[in-house]
Amino acid sequence: MTEPTRRQLLRSAIALGGTVAVSPVLAGPAFGAPSPPCGAADADRAADRVVAGIRRPAIPRRDFPVTRFGAVADGTTDNTAALAAAVRAAHRAGGGRVVVPPGDWATGPIHLLSRVELHVEAGATLLFTTDPAVYLPTVYSRWQGIELMNYSPLIYAYGRHDIAVTGGGVLDGRASTADWYAWKPLGDADFSAFEATVNAGLPVERRDGTRYHFRPAFVEPYNCRRVLVEGVTLKNSPFWFLHPTLCQDVTVHGVTVTATGPNTDGCDPESCDGVLIDSVSFDTGDDCIAVKAGRNADGRRVNTPSQNIVIQNSTFAAGHGGVTIGSEMTGGVRDVYARDLTMTSAGLQSGHRLKTNSVRGGYIKGTHVHRVNVTAIGGPLLLIDYHYGEGDTGTYPPTVTDINLSHWNVTSAIQGWNIQGYANDCVGTVRLSDITIDSALTKANIATDVTDLELTNVLVDHVPQS
Repeated sequence: MTEPTRRQLLRSAIALGGTVAVSPVLAGPAFGAPSPPCGAADADRAADRVVAGIRRPAIPRRDFPVTRFGAVADGTTDNTAALAAAVRAAHRAGGGRVVVPPGDWATGPIHLLSRVELHVEAGATLLFTTDPAVYLPTVYSRWQGIELMNYSPLIYAYGRHDIAVTGGGVLDGRASTADWYAWKPLGDADFSAFEATVNAGLPVERRDGTRYHFRPAFVEPYNCRRVLVEGVTLKNSPFWFLHPTLCQDVTVHGVTVTATGPNTDGCDPESCDGVLIDSVSFDTGDDCIAVKAGRNADGRRVNTPSQNIVIQNSTFAAGHGGVTIGSEMTGGVRDVYARDLTMTSAGLQSGHRLKTNSVRGGYIKGTHVHRVNVTAIGGPLLLIDYHYGEGDTGTYPPTVTDINLSHWNVTSAIQGWNIQGYANDCVGTVRLSDITIDSALTKANIATDVTDLELTNVLVDHVPQS
C-alpha cells in the first residue's frame, strides 16, 4: 500500500462525520503492523460461556417410525394424520423419535409435543402442501414482530420443552410464485390496516392473520425450552425458515437453507435467551440471520429482549445481510457474538447489518463479529441504518452502541462501512480493527451522526472520495 493511499484512508476516516477516534497505528508509520485483538479474546470467552450454558433437549432414543401409523411414501398421499399420531404416541410414551425413513412424504403442518424429536433420515423428503386451508385452525404466532393468530407454521410447537428436528433429510415447503409468494404484495399492502387494529388495543386472540395474507414461517417453536434443529436441509419456505420465538436454549446446528423467495430469512431468533447457530450454510432471499425482539407498540407490550446469542463456523452466500439485527428489535438485543464465518457472494448485500428507526425504538448493545473471511460482498461490511422502514417519524429513538468488527479478511467488497444515525440520536461506539480489504472499494465509506468510530489497523487498497 502506497503512502498516499494511507493518507487518503486517514483523510477519509476523519471526514466521515460525527466524532471519529482513529488509533495511532492507522496514522503512523506502523500502519500495517499487527495489533492486539481489540477485544476478540474477551468476546471469545464470553461466547464460550454462552455456549456452555445452552442445554440441548433430553429425548429418549425410542423410535416411532411413521410407517407404523399408516404413512405412505408415494409423494402424494396426505400423511398429516399419520405424523400427528406418531407424535402423540411418542409423547405419551415419555418421549422418543418420530422417524421418517427414505422416500417422499406429503404432509400438512406438524405440531411437536414435549420430548419428541422429528427425525428425517437421509434420503427422506417431507413435502409440505401449499394449500392454506390445511394450515387452519390458526395458532399463536408472530408476524414481523407482532403477536397474532395466524396460519400454522409448517412445523410448530407452543409452550413445549425438549423438542427437536434432526436428520440428513430434506424439508421442502414447496412455496413458489404460484402460491405463497404471490401473497407478498398483498401482505405488504395489508400490514398498515393490521397494525392499526393492534395499536387500537385489539387483543391477540382476535388478531386474525388470515385476513391479511400473512404467510406462515417454516419452523416456529413458540415459548419453548431446549430446542434443537440439526442436520436437515430446508428449502422453499413460505416465509422465514427458522423462527424460534420467546424460547430459551435453542441450538441450530449443521442446517442448510436454500431459498430465493421473498422474506425467506434463514434463522430469526426473536425475544430468545441462549441461542447457538453453528455450522450452518445459508443462501437466502432475505437476511441470512436476523435477530429480532418485537415491533413497535406490541413489542413494547411484550418487552422481551433477545440476548446471549452465538453464531459460529458458518457460511453465508446470497442474502440482504449476513449477521443482521432488526428491524423488529423494540424489546432490545444484546450480547450477540459471531465468529469464524465465511461470506462468499456478491449477492450478499451487507456483512453485519443493523436496521432500526425511531418508530421501533429499543436498543442494540454489544455485538461482536470477528474472524470473518469474505470472498465477495455486494455492499458494506458494516451497515447501521437508522432510516430503515418508517425512518425518523416516531418518538422512540433507538440506542445502538458497542458494535465491534475485528479480524476480517476481505477479497472484494463494495464499501467498508455505512453508518447513519440521527443528528439528535447518534450511533454510539463502533470499533473496527484488524480488517484488510484487498480490492479497491467502489463506494466511499459513510459515517454520519456517530459518537465514536474507532479504527485500528484497517487496511483498504483504495478508498474513493465522497
